[in-house]
This record gives sequence, structure tokens and C-alpha cells, in this order.
Amino acid sequence: MLSVVWLIPALPLAGFVSILLFGRRLGEPRAGWLATATVAGAFVVSAGVFFDLLSRSADQRQVVHTLFQWVPVGGLKVDLGFLADPLSITMALFVTGVGTLIHLYAVGYMHGDANFSKFFLYMNLFAFSMLMLVLGDNLPRHVPWLGGRGNVFVLPHRVLVHA
Repeated sequence: MLSVVWLIPALPLAGFVSILLFGRRLGEPRAGWLATATVAGAFVVSAGVFFDLLSRSADQRQVVHTLFQWVPVGGLKVDLGFLADPLSITMALFVTGVGTLIHLYAVGYMHGDANFSKFFLYMNLFAFSMLMLVLGDNLPRHVPWLGGRGNVFVLPHRVLVHA
């Protein structure tokens, strides 16, 4: 189950891309349900990874899953990878669990809003950014998501204020 840790941030990203491409056609409430389903799916994968970690001995509970080499510069190699340990997966469970509940509530709260699809577009981008932050395996990977997360945090609020 640890080999699918990359799915945790990939599912909200897939929801973001789907709503970006088809959000107007999906309309209300399907865009909200799609966004909610992708974050809930990330929660299910996080739970599976968490229980897989618990089944291992204490010294085997830290796994780095590397997708590819991100920045190969001379002797410096920065990989795009995810750290799966009890703390990072607990934080992923928190982000996806609470995020799913917020998405569910927002489907009803945003009912009738002209920017319904845009709001869920930004919410999935925010979930993706938070998951990249908590699952990143090295410091340089955290830096782009720290700056982006701040902007992405503000976007759903701007939709509510300027509606």
C-alpha cells in the first residue's frame, strides 16, 4: 500500500484539473461532488497507507517513495518524492478528513452561487498544495508549496467575498 502514497496528492490534483477543464459543463452540484469525491478518495488512500505503516515494525515505518529526479545539478540531486511516516500520514489524514467535511458542507453552502465551480476548483488546489507540503520528502520541495499555499488559501475566500 505504501507504493500508492503518490495518489494522496494526485487525487485532489486530478479533481482540480477535471474541474478546470469541465467545471462549467459539470455545473452545480456535480462539480462540488467531484471535488468532494477526490478529496475523500485521498482520505481513503491515506487511511490505507496509515494502516500499512502500523502493520510494520517501528524501525520500518519511514518510507520515501521517489517518483523522479527533480533537480539534478552536479552532485546535488533533489528528487520529487513523498515521505510516508506516521507523522506525515497523520497530517495527510487530517488534511483530507477535515477537507472532505469542508467540501461536503460547502456543496450546500455554495448552492446557487455563480462561482460554484470556481470555488471547488480552488478548494481542490488548496488540498493538493497542503498535501504536497505535509508529504514532501525534502526542504527544497516545501518552498514552492509554501508560497503557493498562501495564495491558494486566499482564492476560495475571494470567491465568497466577490460573489
